[in-house]
Amino acid sequence: LSNPAELLSETSGEEKDWAEAKAFFDNLKTNKPRPPKPRFAVTIAVSSRTLFNMVAERKIYEEEGVEKYVAYQVEHENEPLKPGAAFPFVKALMNVNSRLRELYPDSEQLFDIVLMTNNHAQVGVRLINSINHYDLTIERFCMTGGQSPIGYLKAYMTNLYLSKDSEKVTEAIEEGIAAATMFTPQTEIDLSSTQLRVAFDGDAVLFSDESEIIVKKHGLDTFFEHEKEFENKPLAQGPLKCFLEALGKLQRKFYEKDQRLDCPIRTFLVTARSAASSGARVLKTLRSWGLEIDEALFLAGAPKGPLLQKIKPHIFFDDQMFHIEGAKELGTIAAHVPYGIGQKYNRSKLIEQPPKKE
Repeated sequence: LSNPAELLSETSGEEKDWAEAKAFFDNLKTNKPRPPKPRFAVTIAVSSRTLFNMVAERKIYEEEGVEKYVAYQVEHENEPLKPGAAFPFVKALMNVNSRLRELYPDSEQLFDIVLMTNNHAQVGVRLINSINHYDLTIERFCMTGGQSPIGYLKAYMTNLYLSKDSEKVTEAIEEGIAAATMFTPQTEIDLSSTQLRVAFDGDAVLFSDESEIIVKKHGLDTFFEHEKEFENKPLAQGPLKCFLEALGKLQRKFYEKDQRLDCPIRTFLVTARSAASSGARVLKTLRSWGLEIDEALFLAGAPKGPLLQKIKPHIFFDDQMFHIEGAKELGTIAAHVPYGIGQKYNRSKLIEQPPKKE
């Protein structure tokens, strides 16, 4: 490994410039695979406050200002940040990538994780040190120095954006990008280390809010009548339909290798709809889109938290804060999708505070 040019010549048979040689050897030294090319990848953009627990640091920023905040981060840059709400999700994405590389060594169809943050570049060293400490494969950064990063999401070909900032998430959804505001559960539960488990609400998440509008304006009886009448008419797509579609493409790569029963991605539909009176339309909609869902759970208005406690998803998407709070209380990592008519009826926000010192 002492002669980059010689080894590169042996592996490729072509002359490469020094920048390429350096990148090649950097990968060898860190034992980290190269990130996939964005046009082939499923790109997941996460903010620094979702990937890591930065509640205490955020308090310094809000109470003492940006200069004190940056100085604190620089002073503590050799101390790894603690894992945040999105950390288990990111680890699960990396596990799927490892499985895909075993089956398709040269494939670029992988998850590509991007750190998308409005942090200042001076904070970057602590973020890099923390990422390396936990051996996370995150090579692409976007640090906007206090400005909103939303304008960069399309340039990064983002398939899903996760943040702690509900305003930025709303802005991303308005730009047509799947996005959600993440919350840390009140208790921790053991999550699968071998299978990525993703749970979706239906209306205003996978599907549009057209049916919820009928419920809010005209009541359940009219809603049931409407769903029966239009059972064979597919619902319009919601903000996270494209992410389920991306998951499905990667799932099919395992199915093609006869690994359906050992697929490291599993998806769940967890809906307040009742199966008999309004379930057929959502299943027929998924079928019309050419999408599969591994498990469809119709709760007929029952609380979602206890069921999610059994599913143990790495992330659960819902448009209503009532369900987010119920999931959070029972240990589920929940992500709020601020979309649809439900936002007009529930404006509550959850604000995390640093733990009190005893």
